[in-house]
Amino acid sequence: MRAIVFETHGDPEVLHLADVPDPQAGPAQVRVRVEAAAVNGWDLTVRSAPVPGMRPPRFPVVPGLEVAGVVDQVGDAVTGVAPGDRVVGFAVGGGYAELARTSVFARVPDGLAATDAVTLPVAAEAATRVLRRLGVRAGETLLVHGASGSVGELATQLAVRRGARVIGTASPRNQDRVAALGATPTPYGAGLVERVRALAPDGVDAVLDTTGAGVLPDSIALRGGTDRIVTIADDAAADLRVEFSSRSERDAGDLAEAVAALARGDLVTTVGAVLPLADAARAHALVETGHPGGKVVLVP
Repeated sequence: MRAIVFETHGDPEVLHLADVPDPQAGPAQVRVRVEAAAVNGWDLTVRSAPVPGMRPPRFPVVPGLEVAGVVDQVGDAVTGVAPGDRVVGFAVGGGYAELARTSVFARVPDGLAATDAVTLPVAAEAATRVLRRLGVRAGETLLVHGASGSVGELATQLAVRRGARVIGTASPRNQDRVAALGATPTPYGAGLVERVRALAPDGVDAVLDTTGAGVLPDSIALRGGTDRIVTIADDAAADLRVEFSSRSERDAGDLAEAVAALARGDLVTTVGAVLPLADAARAHALVETGHPGGKVVLVP
């Protein structure tokens, strides 16, 4: 099959098309003919340099954490899915390819495009996990840093569905997008503490940072301490005694709920660009700008 690989760490240009062996579904896996693969920040991290604390990769590496496609091979221990079914899930062994494997997946209903479904696995897992960690309840006020990003927009919607009030930070051009999610938008940057206090005179009950943009000191000031603040992106968390949540808790049931909600229109996600698989280097360069406008998706 054809896949995107890299054989050394470096800039996006190290990504290129290559012929690699077809993956085979393991006992608890299905193999899909990929219709869409999403680009995530982690893909850029592992491509650009060795990751401290991780075992060195075996080159060539096929990147990609999220895939959607049509099942064409089913492992012996898998039930409830058959060849021809459409699924979306977390890729095992890379998703930037014509074929990919997954062991945590959900069925994709008719009418939901693969390019939309593939926006869900990573962002929905992170949003669900962090809201559980924060214990956000109806009637509370949640501050979301980066409410227009892929994790932020889902966390915002899930919190609003719980009955919480959400104040979401975003760039000036994304204020309307955040408001459409059901949140109260506010710009990030200097003066944030004063702006949030004006919007929430009684204070905020919890804070989610998806940006890693140095907002934890402001978050601590708004909370009056470090309790109920979680970041998924700021390495300064340990020094500030703020919780850093990074361990994925992949659950097929949670993913199925998110897929169903997206298909019903109860959740929305944003696709910033859909590019051919061969343009993976351009896709990575777009994500590296920090302003892709939504999830960047590759299609074989």
